[in-house]
Amino acid sequence: MTWIACELHTHTFHSDGRQSLNELALGAKALGFDCIALTDHNTMAGLAHKEQIERETGLLIIPGMEWTTFFGHMVTIGVKDYQDWRRVGPGDIHAGLARVHEQGGLAGMAHPFRPGSPMCTGCFWEFEIRDWNEIDYIEVWSTTFAPVKKNNIRAYRLWTDKLNEGFRLAATSGRDWHFQERTDAPLSVTYLRIQEGEAPFTERAIAALSSGRASVTLGPRLDLQVNVNGEVYQIGDAVCSPGERERRASVKVLADFTSRHEHWHLPEQSYTVSLKSNLGVLSEQAAMPEQFPLHAEISVQGLLWIRAELWGVIQGVRTLIAFTNAIYFD
Repeated sequence: MTWIACELHTHTFHSDGRQSLNELALGAKALGFDCIALTDHNTMAGLAHKEQIERETGLLIIPGMEWTTFFGHMVTIGVKDYQDWRRVGPGDIHAGLARVHEQGGLAGMAHPFRPGSPMCTGCFWEFEIRDWNEIDYIEVWSTTFAPVKKNNIRAYRLWTDKLNEGFRLAATSGRDWHFQERTDAPLSVTYLRIQEGEAPFTERAIAALSSGRASVTLGPRLDLQVNVNGEVYQIGDAVCSPGERERRASVKVLADFTSRHEHWHLPEQSYTVSLKSNLGVLSEQAAMPEQFPLHAEISVQGLLWIRAELWGVIQGVRTLIAFTNAIYFD
């Protein structure tokens, strides 16, 4: 397995962006990304020279499309063919989701609580979801300096609520990148833990996100492991039901402060590492970068999921800086 730095929500001039795919790829490469997903609004025309641009820039490109309607925006990635969403109404989203999954793609809610019309037509989510098992992920951080924005705080809370209800869906970030510009605002990254092998990269990336092997950050890459009776579980894994003698687990939280370190800046500080779950906060520790990895002992009784969060100060604001996706408990 290897971690890949991804930007999963981008646009070119084939929809409402002001950049070519080549400009987008070069810009992403300059920011230390390994991969982007091209998700133009209701078109896949921008992918025409995908393979050539991958060869020339060394950047991996996942095909996708942002299904853009009056009732919500859905980021679909890994799809092979254009899907016509014009007949999908607020009550029949599941017909569209089925078509995405038939192609082997994934469907994620894009910026579900961003203000809608007239500021951004359809940006606020209004579709009725009857079965949350058919939603693959939620874009909980959207645009730059994402964790301080109220609509993202609501999206993060929605993801937490669905985890508490027993649904296993991933969380991602997306810049919603439309044009090349210099910015001092913190940029988020979605790291995917990719299986190495001969299969096409898109297939392996989709498998990683589908399994929830993802970690999101404004800076250091956060990782989480759970050890139950000598068996080590990673982000996205499900811990098998422990026996009577294995009611406790050892947890390790790792933080890589070298990942893309030239592209972000955090002041010297002591961070707070929090282990969150459906039962609330399981553990909190203060730590300097050199003190990682951190260890904790927890009870697994009643757990559905846990994740790690890294809190600290960035640009004078104390906020959530990084979080992992969940490890689940059967």
